[in-house]
Amino acid sequence: MRRLLVVLGSVLALLLPAVPATAADDLLDRLRAIPGLSVVSETQPTGYRFFVLTYRQPIDHKHPGRGTYEQRLTLLHRSLTAPVVLATSGYGLAANPQPGRTEPTRLLDGNQVSVEHRFFTPSRPAPADWDDLTIWQEATDEHRIVTALKTVYSGHWIQTGGSKGGMTSVYHRRFYPNDVNGVVAYVAPNDALNDLDGAYDRFFTTVGDAACRSALDGVQKEALKRRDRLVPRLEAAGYTYSRTLGTADRAYEMTVLDTVWAFWQYRLAADCATVPAATASDDELFDWIDDVAGWSFYTDQGLEPYWPYYYQAANQLGWPSLKFPHLRGLLRYPGLYTANSSLPAELRSRHNPFPMIDVDLWVRTLSQRMLFIYGQNDPWGAERFSPSRRDSALYVAPGANHGANIARLAPDEAAEATATLLRWGGVSANAAKSLWPAADLPDEDMIEPPRS
Repeated sequence: MRRLLVVLGSVLALLLPAVPATAADDLLDRLRAIPGLSVVSETQPTGYRFFVLTYRQPIDHKHPGRGTYEQRLTLLHRSLTAPVVLATSGYGLAANPQPGRTEPTRLLDGNQVSVEHRFFTPSRPAPADWDDLTIWQEATDEHRIVTALKTVYSGHWIQTGGSKGGMTSVYHRRFYPNDVNGVVAYVAPNDALNDLDGAYDRFFTTVGDAACRSALDGVQKEALKRRDRLVPRLEAAGYTYSRTLGTADRAYEMTVLDTVWAFWQYRLAADCATVPAATASDDELFDWIDDVAGWSFYTDQGLEPYWPYYYQAANQLGWPSLKFPHLRGLLRYPGLYTANSSLPAELRSRHNPFPMIDVDLWVRTLSQRMLFIYGQNDPWGAERFSPSRRDSALYVAPGANHGANIARLAPDEAAEATATLLRWGGVSANAAKSLWPAADLPDEDMIEPPRS
């Protein structure tokens, strides 16, 4: 009987409206009482309160006396007793963060904490010792945030993220498996052995149909054949290249190499009809590549915001290595397609394979309550995590790209994944449908926007 009363009390707590700002145990007071947490701003979208916050973190968690930095995060508050979704983009937050809900937040109708990854500005120590940018250091940042906010929120916690954010959620789970009740990782690459990247090459020989693959290969060939006419367009655009790739010609080759990857990452098979033919004009070819891959990305100006990612890729995460056999004889810069090429010289580093080997083995054998969602036509899913059999699963959305999510799964699999998420979040299916009226907030896909 006592257990039944506890369960009924929990359900009633979820059904009650959110605590108003004027209540005795005011949320704002609770947040301000957390040591190191500062409230930067608050707005009140319908049904929620939205806070921009900073949290004081040790620069080096192994040596906390060496100084601190301010890490940005946001809080979308629904209820003190509703589930909390920890959303990790793996990148920075918007300069002016706005409220929005990830798919797990919407399905659980919960609260959401979104964290800016360390070393993405402005969450960067000054001066910055880039040796402190590791997966363990960021996981420990998130661990401290979860620990602090659990003094405010009593519901279950779910972590989520897309792409690099999905990877980040896996790493947090690896080092602090008791922080959250489950993880939903979207389109998270797993470069377990960086030197063994044949899966990516195999992907590009099978994705889509043969006609589309041939047309895309043809675009790369034509662009490289016409570089003497097209590179001057980059040189005249006002960008610089001296800090990273070195010259406009090298940046041109890198963008061409990335074009087919970017097509399948952001576009669908139906977009194969837009691929220019070999007879396309210079303008048509140049503009199409700009629309798909973005000529401005592999410039100093385009790459600098992503230096923390490329540093992590070079140092720990790994990167996709492709052979490009169809471009033999057309490439001027062997070995260009690496993470270090997109970094200034002082940040280039040797790859340490052991962190990814460790994470991959742990996910396969000891992890539990982890959902992995991938897109069938997403190149980043060519090397995937393989979850254990401990209340975990992997789903592939048919025909989907890097924006794959639960809603894009086959209906029976979407229902199964949703039921799993609700169970982990401590929310019944009926409660999820009736707890709150629909919120007037945009959905967040957690994926970095296309480069162009």
